[in-house]
Amino acid sequence: MRSSVGRMYAITIPEPGGPEALVWSEVPDAVAGEGEVLVEVVASAVNRADILQRQGFYNPPPGASPYPGLECSGRIAEIGPGVSGWAVGDEVCALLAGGGYAEKVAVPAGQLLPVPKGLDVRRAAALPEVVCTVWSNVFMIAHLRPGETLLVHGGSSGIGTMAIQLAKAVGAKVAVTAGTPEKLDRCAELGADILINYREQDFVEEVRKATDGAGADVILDNMGAKYLDRNIQALAVNGRLAIIGMQGGVKGELNIATLLNKRAAISATSLRARPVGEKTAIVAAVREHVWPLVDAGHIRPVVDRELPMSDAAAAHRIVEESGHIGKVLLVGQ
Repeated sequence: MRSSVGRMYAITIPEPGGPEALVWSEVPDAVAGEGEVLVEVVASAVNRADILQRQGFYNPPPGASPYPGLECSGRIAEIGPGVSGWAVGDEVCALLAGGGYAEKVAVPAGQLLPVPKGLDVRRAAALPEVVCTVWSNVFMIAHLRPGETLLVHGGSSGIGTMAIQLAKAVGAKVAVTAGTPEKLDRCAELGADILINYREQDFVEEVRKATDGAGADVILDNMGAKYLDRNIQALAVNGRLAIIGMQGGVKGELNIATLLNKRAAISATSLRARPVGEKTAIVAAVREHVWPLVDAGHIRPVVDRELPMSDAAAAHRIVEESGHIGKVLLVGQ
């Protein structure tokens, strides 16, 4: 399927709804503005935020592409005004505010990363969102240190599989929750030390047992309200809770006395709506601290499967069913 001159194909959402709301449509070409480059997309990846956008609950920030897709990989097709350090034809991956589910996307130059050595350009699409999320929350905000314990909820997710690898790379101990023995086995293969089946075990009790009663120094949580009180219980003294999702609801009750007694801290962030300057700083930190590990092969994206981008509806169904491990990629036509 070829687009006409000045046009491209992208996944559009004419009306919010189920996976069938995603429509592969011809739309106006993306254009690189000041400080941006135009990337010909080879692949994108499905994130929970894309599902929320499809359902009508997570609109793009002002000025962002209306199409879903918070990360991509591909090749630079055009350099916009005021951009240096990149060239047409460079293989890149990028953190986006939207627009990854398309043939082309305009990207602020500060949100670009080179495709790591030895990694196929398609699989590089699985990296930007998870690496930037984990690095900014677990390391830049929560300051996970060697020898500390990190608890990751949803250890077999794209975020979880990356958090395990990064935490182990800096010498931390890693506890994970997951819902099946198969998912826990994959977490163990990546280096997880403490495996908790949340359907059968109490993660608070299991973390305490595994840490001689101390608890987790850092918790990376995608559940929000549902786990808020129990996360505080599972924290160690001086522990840090980083909330990055709300799959378990948006309103929870917090025992301030417990928080005070533990001298604990709670942070809650989203990546998409941050200003370009903040994203640029995160991407720069990732390139400095994480990319050498990826280049050396110590860290790799975990990809469950690849589907054609025009079949984004099927990819969304797979992610919503939560049977996958790692990332689900959408590959360009």
